[in-house]
Amino acid sequence: MTIPKTRLGVLISGSGTNLQAIIDRCAAGDLQAEVVCVISNRADAFGLQRAGSHGIPAIHLNHREFAGRPEYDAALVKTLTQHKVDLVILAGFMRIVTPVLLDAFPNRVMNIHPALLPAFPGLDAQKQALEYGAKVSGCTVHFVDAGTDTGPIILQSTVPVLEDDTVESLSARIHCEEHKLYPAAIQLFAQGRLQVSGRRVRIS
Repeated sequence: MTIPKTRLGVLISGSGTNLQAIIDRCAAGDLQAEVVCVISNRADAFGLQRAGSHGIPAIHLNHREFAGRPEYDAALVKTLTQHKVDLVILAGFMRIVTPVLLDAFPNRVMNIHPALLPAFPGLDAQKQALEYGAKVSGCTVHFVDAGTDTGPIILQSTVPVLEDDTVESLSARIHCEEHKLYPAAIQLFAQGRLQVSGRRVRIS
């Protein structure tokens, strides 16, 4: 019997390097999943071209055309539902999502953050780590809740912070880990191995 693939809807705002890593893993058969749509709030996001080159519906939804965040998220929900999305993936999506989206996909919205949460949430996480003098950094995949990078943690990966690191060099090293960690978390979801219990995510 063929096991159905988890249908992914990916939200982006920029170049889409994590999107590409996910597409590549799907194409290689490493993920029990498929990207069925990519949505960006920016028309110039290179990730839309990445999606189009793989025959994936690439959709621009301009947030400026909506009265506010809830109205925009309602349009996202409508589009994601039309594509029968099982799991929503935030991959460099530079918008704060609202309960409108989260309630439509409970424990089915994932994000990746370039720090070891709960340390250094929000913007410029790599800069925060360097300014704080952290010796270790990394990335975190988590389910999204109504807070800023406060949702239940799924997986984390560490990288050392080197003495001569810049924001750019640390970011590059973290990105390499992101491209492995995000697909791994998605695969756990696709296999039905993630159970959310309060603040914790149990992996079976």
